[in-house]
Amino acid sequence: MPTVKSIHHVAVVVSDLEQSLAFWRDALGIPLQEVRDVPAEQAQVAFLPLSGGEVELVKPTTDDSGVARFLAKRGPGMHHICLEVDDIEGMLAQLRAKNVRLINETPRLGADGKKYAFIHPEATGGVLVELYQV
Repeated sequence: MPTVKSIHHVAVVVSDLEQSLAFWRDALGIPLQEVRDVPAEQAQVAFLPLSGGEVELVKPTTDDSGVARFLAKRGPGMHHICLEVDDIEGMLAQLRAKNVRLINETPRLGADGKKYAFIHPEATGGVLVELYQV
């Protein structure tokens, strides 16, 4: 049976990456590991690692991406929580068997080789949840 291992990251949508880094990096002192373009999600992501997880600042790079639509509708703020799982295919099958609404029926492959999929917020009480298999 697939299991959730940990919270991998919390993603925050931002309109201005440098302004957001002024708080997260400069004021709180969380070190910036890297800023990476993520073309598959039409976003630029700043990774700020912490013990047991990380904060990801996500800025849309186009006006028509899901992240851009989120930002236009809701403004900056928490976008999703990501849970690391040991078997993403098994977890998706388990969720489908329980009639949980998924955004991604099968895992997507990130540029870093990690598998991920999103669960629809309607199934989670309003929170976008990402599953991640390292």
